Amino acid sequence: MTPLWTSHEIAEAVEGAAHGAFEANGVAFDSREIRKGDLFIAMKGEATDGHRFLGQAFAAGAAGALVSQEIAEPHVHAADTFRALNDLGRAARARTQARIAGVTGSVGKTGTKEALYAALDRAAPRQAHRSVKSYNNHTGVPLSLARMPRETRFGIFEMGMSAPGELAALTRLVRPHVAIVTAIAPAHRAFFKSDEQIADAKGEIFQGLEEGGTALVPFDSPHRDRLIAAARPHAATILTFGVGEGADIRAREAMPAPAGGTLVTALLPEAELTFTLSQPGEHWVSNAMAVLGAVQAMGGDLAQAGLALADMAGLKGRGERHWLPVPGGEALLIDESYNANPASMRATLKTLGDERVSGCRVAVLGAMKELGETSDAFHASLAEPIEAAGVDRVILVGDEMAALAKVLGAKAKMTHVPDAAAALEALEEAIGPGDAILVKGSNSVGLAAVVEALAGGKS
Repeated sequence: MTPLWTSHEIAEAVEGAAHGAFEANGVAFDSREIRKGDLFIAMKGEATDGHRFLGQAFAAGAAGALVSQEIAEPHVHAADTFRALNDLGRAARARTQARIAGVTGSVGKTGTKEALYAALDRAAPRQAHRSVKSYNNHTGVPLSLARMPRETRFGIFEMGMSAPGELAALTRLVRPHVAIVTAIAPAHRAFFKSDEQIADAKGEIFQGLEEGGTALVPFDSPHRDRLIAAARPHAATILTFGVGEGADIRAREAMPAPAGGTLVTALLPEAELTFTLSQPGEHWVSNAMAVLGAVQAMGGDLAQAGLALADMAGLKGRGERHWLPVPGGEALLIDESYNANPASMRATLKTLGDERVSGCRVAVLGAMKELGETSDAFHASLAEPIEAAGVDRVILVGDEMAALAKVLGAKAKMTHVPDAAAALEALEEAIGPGDAILVKGSNSVGLAAVVEALAGGKS
């Protein structure tokens, strides 16, 4: 098998010097992720220095290291390992013939990235590559690029931002042939004065488009025209996607499927496809339209994409479902614990409301972070979707949820607790047979621990 990198190639890419010949089949900058045969990049950060963990990396089987100081083991020396990581990612992008997609958005970018990967991998097994987890920032994106095998046919990269200019830098590194903005929502409002500014920052993804590239823009967004204007100087083709009449790629029909999920008929400029979408919720219907548009633009197989969307399982922390045994039957646990903002809260609460239950609907809602001075208003605004979803029991977690607790008052059976441990204690007392339980909040609230305690390895 052709190695991912040789020490000579690494040295050439980062303008460094190789000391000892080696071959690497993986790349990591966290020594805990090192597998046998990997390259370990020892980066210096604000909190720690990766050089301190060289011993652990080599003990775990690292083939070599990328360092900025001399060591005895096989390595490539570079003046700055963070810059070297970017150079390695840039070299991986330069050597590939793959068709590349970039995905961003305030909500839905990880799920859309995973769905697009599943669709392309279905048609070209083991020839698609994507960024793992949510590696979407200034270190995660170049790392994901550096991990891309040279024989890759399709590459899918998630890109995030929390300030203007960040996406512009990332997209010029990725150089996508297809760029997707999933949706615009008031995330990171602590760093932006308005949703329009967020739309402008997300629209930076189009700046890195390769010549002849395609921009995919959410048709149903109030910021559609703003995003189209951002794409126009850089994209040869601009396509809108969504559910509204007039979208270039739209769901003409979407109805509950008998076995779960949604039966969708999608119209594309030159095709029509009927398929079952395994993931519930209207937001997933829109995401699926973006996936189909990207598959077609990248030269993939639409029929295989439809099969992949039907088979796609829920993602850990982003919709994964667990059936919990309880006295008298089972309860459904919906894990949305990875992140939250006002738009994703509303979408998942609606999904909870659409669940057919014989018991109660229970919502464990953690604080939404980085909303700045708008935090109280956005938290309080969740009262309406909670009521519309017919939620029977609400457990609110974190100080920021005080504004919502005040609005709810006696309107719902509500408990406000300070942290995830208290939420688990309150939830364990509330679960009954036939219940559907939604767990959602910003990652830092720690509600993943609630899911783990209840579900463990069950699904």
